[in-house]
Amino acid sequence: MPNCDRFYLNGVWEDAADARRMPIINPATEAAVGEVALGDAHHVARAVAAARAAFPSFARTTPAERLELLGAVQASYKKHFAAMGEAICTEMGAPLGFLASTAQAGSGLAHFKCTAQALRDFPFERRQGNSLILREPVGVCALITPWNWPANQMACKIAPALAAGCTMVLKPSELAPLSAQLMATILHEAGVPAGVFNLVHGDGAGVGAPLAAHPEVDMVSFTGSTRAGVQVMKLAADTVKKVALELGGKSANILLDDASLPAAVAHGVQTLMTNSGQNCNAPSRMLVPAHRLAEAEALAVAALAGIVPGDPRAPETRLGPVANGAQFARVQALIEAGVAEGGRLLAGGPGRPTGLAQGYFVQPTLFSGVSPQMQIAREEIFGPVLCLIPYADEAEAVQIANDSVYGLSGYVYSADPARSLALARQLRTGNVHLNGAPVDLAAPFGGYRQSGLGREWGVYGLEEFLETKAILGAPSA
Repeated sequence: MPNCDRFYLNGVWEDAADARRMPIINPATEAAVGEVALGDAHHVARAVAAARAAFPSFARTTPAERLELLGAVQASYKKHFAAMGEAICTEMGAPLGFLASTAQAGSGLAHFKCTAQALRDFPFERRQGNSLILREPVGVCALITPWNWPANQMACKIAPALAAGCTMVLKPSELAPLSAQLMATILHEAGVPAGVFNLVHGDGAGVGAPLAAHPEVDMVSFTGSTRAGVQVMKLAADTVKKVALELGGKSANILLDDASLPAAVAHGVQTLMTNSGQNCNAPSRMLVPAHRLAEAEALAVAALAGIVPGDPRAPETRLGPVANGAQFARVQALIEAGVAEGGRLLAGGPGRPTGLAQGYFVQPTLFSGVSPQMQIAREEIFGPVLCLIPYADEAEAVQIANDSVYGLSGYVYSADPARSLALARQLRTGNVHLNGAPVDLAAPFGGYRQSGLGREWGVYGLEEFLETKAILGAPSA
């Protein structure tokens, strides 16, 4: 893997000789695989200036021209598809086959395709009485992305920004720079005009904060922790920027008393463990009828027994490490807190799995008898840790599910589709999966409360990068 020691500014790769460095760590081995340059406010200023200069001409491009550009990006992405999976496996430990390549790299390509479809049918102009209503690009956009689904999160911001006619500066996570470096190569080879896309590596203090505060940035689209999202909002407030935030979650998975418990528990465990629990919409709270708790416990223990952590490059591995040392320490601390609070530990626990002395591997962990007030039931753990929470009746299940500062996702299982839909309507979350329904990249993704502001994906993501203008008294065509 190459070092990430260059920034992509105004269509040119530039050596960041003046930037400090930090190692890129492979979380499966804890070994350095390269270095990433960490930019600062000076690099941010140059990137924003390039994006500002490119905006007037790119904003005037037609939807047809931008649709052609998105097609070129997809073609370029396909050429680098295998390399994207390799990069994600190396930088954040996702198992190479079914996750890093198929799901992670695949989701990035899928967002470019889905956004192109949204652009193809989008009404940028419409008549309303004597007025002409226009949808116009918001301007220069700061895109700040996390390490847990790097290709997915970059694509679901870059694609709609391009589709809208915006220019942008990307600050990827400094912990996952390899996939970002490759994304910049993909866009360059696709012919994205100089200045439309710019990349500056760096941390939150050195690059994220100057980007969010920069007076020439019109919008910040941020994905990450709620704590960091709050800081982005504060920094953006002085210049009254548009802010879109996709933040944390603590999603409830409600298994109703008529659900097929073997299927529902197995699917809930598998869904949580995907990506080592590092999904903002992970169903980390499994709510089960109190009279079926023992049955659910046995089923969950059996499901976890089949999930064995291991080398993410081994074909049989389904659970890799968590992505970095700081996340490993956080997950360990929360597991220990769960034990101290009185959660019944049915599987896993503190420490690394047997046979894995190196790497940020966490034991797949199951707590039961968890009360809604426990720390492990309220904080986003972002690791392979599942909490079983009993409930007395449907009303209590809804109350427990909604008793959270978050509101990103929810899950409901029932043998009666009408009953599951009725319960879903009561959940204060941005989306709800009924009976194992998969994600829909054309549906809106985002949350209530401290899970964020705005929506991503498909036409809803495109709309976030647009302003609305009314021209009153406009003549008819």
